[in-house]
Amino acid sequence: MSAPTYKVLNPATGEVVEEFNAATDDQVQQALTAAQSAYESWQDVDITERAKIVSKVGALFAERAAELGKIMTTEMGKPLSEAVGEAEFCQEIFEYFATEGPTLAADQEIKSFSGGKAIVQKRPVGPLLGIMPWNFPLYQVARFAAPNLMLGNTIILKHAESCPRSALAIQEIMDEAGVPAGVYNNLFATHDQISTIIADSRVQGVSLTGSERAGAIIGEQAGRNLKKAVLELGGSDPFVVLDSDDVSGIVDTAWGYRIDNTGQACNSNKRMIVMDDIYDEFVSELTKRAEGLKPGDPMEEAEGTFAPLSSRQAAEALHEQVQDAVAKGATLHAGGVLHDGPSAYYSPAVLTGITKDMRAYYEELFGPVAVVYKVSSDEEATELANDTIYGLGGSVHSTDVERASKVAQKLQSGMTNVNAASAEGAEMPFGGVKRSGFGRELGPLGMDEFVNKRLFYVGE
Repeated sequence: MSAPTYKVLNPATGEVVEEFNAATDDQVQQALTAAQSAYESWQDVDITERAKIVSKVGALFAERAAELGKIMTTEMGKPLSEAVGEAEFCQEIFEYFATEGPTLAADQEIKSFSGGKAIVQKRPVGPLLGIMPWNFPLYQVARFAAPNLMLGNTIILKHAESCPRSALAIQEIMDEAGVPAGVYNNLFATHDQISTIIADSRVQGVSLTGSERAGAIIGEQAGRNLKKAVLELGGSDPFVVLDSDDVSGIVDTAWGYRIDNTGQACNSNKRMIVMDDIYDEFVSELTKRAEGLKPGDPMEEAEGTFAPLSSRQAAEALHEQVQDAVAKGATLHAGGVLHDGPSAYYSPAVLTGITKDMRAYYEELFGPVAVVYKVSSDEEATELANDTIYGLGGSVHSTDVERASKVAQKLQSGMTNVNAASAEGAEMPFGGVKRSGFGRELGPLGMDEFVNKRLFYVGE
């Protein structure tokens, strides 16, 4: 029997709630065999019939949102209301692909100059491996699973070691919704076993959402085995404010988006770039929102409190980044307190004066730290926004939409927004460029990754 490696560790208390054994090598082989066997029949099920099952999956996420929310809050500290909202959003994702999937996957006739009839078909490719993170335990799985179930692919799902209850709850929903045995396979795999799965000839692709480091490892393994990969990695998204006739209002938007999920989102606004004439007021308003906050129970969400990070290790790593900046001359206006262990509480912070010799300039700050930069021109704002190894998302805000759009068009990112922190919705493609990875999920592009775009030609 394998030693327990998957465990529920409540970050609000530091208590180990439950432990699970990792899969055995035999169980890995069983999952591979089941996924391949199920694919042989699942791919032949009419897409409209698959849609009924996918829709049922979504309905169960909504029906069990309260229960699922408590699971996530216990596992990774997410405020309960946000956790319930995540479960409900999963229903939107599954329903979107159930409704739009048949059209998105429909045959497309293309112009032929040789006299025959040419059609591009979207066909499934086979079993896929999904490697999912802890920060959005349900949403990340939904955006990978929903389009691929619709296409007729089968799934082996390796969830984060800290989210085993979420992983098991998803498997239970799949089973109850009528997803055939072997089509969706939760597997508590080890890192070595992941390598084995990627190398297996039955597996046709791998999707990972996680850190840049994890993406580099999985991308290398996928390339070595000639497997298609989708990598959704880190980000250091700019939130550019060119002007505002309501500084308090734009600060509400910036702060609310930054502390969503306790700052643990790849596409969070990790760098706020503000024009010099409103910079002081912006920082002052931001500081007011960070001051006086106290650790709170994420199940209760009392006013004036904040939730823990996902783990003590995550809180300590963030604290080291902030302390490095302060030691080198940055100004900490509020927060930035690492609270006593074994809990994972870290006070939401406001940081200015970041320079290139500080870790915080180039590294991703995966937690509730609002970093603010001062600029004096649109050109300077654009240059700073693009001075990053990442390229996930970004936003530009102004009372002049044309001005904001001009700057936004120059952002080197996979998602660019004007006068909105982000574009939220199951129909909105998600993904980045540079070291934020490659590939897209959600929206029409979400069904365009793990698919055989087969040419079907009939001559005269």
